[in-house]
Amino acid sequence: MQGVFFRIATKSMADRFGVHGWVKNLPNGDVEGVASGDAMNLNVFLEWLKQGPEMARVLKLEVKELEWEELDRFEVR
Repeated sequence: MQGVFFRIATKSMADRFGVHGWVKNLPNGDVEGVASGDAMNLNVFLEWLKQGPEMARVLKLEVKELEWEELDRFEVR
């Protein structure tokens, strides 16, 4: 079951670490996102995503490198 809390917590952490991008729920129950930022802050953000916020259940985190795109903030879609 998806809720808004995971996405809101993800945005909060992205803002905290200066990460730009987006996060959204998918129809199949997965959560998808794109993140861009300073390598050190991005790595800390990705480590946080492996656990997620309290009460979240993260089963798997898949990371793919994408072609660079200009992102000026982090948003919940």
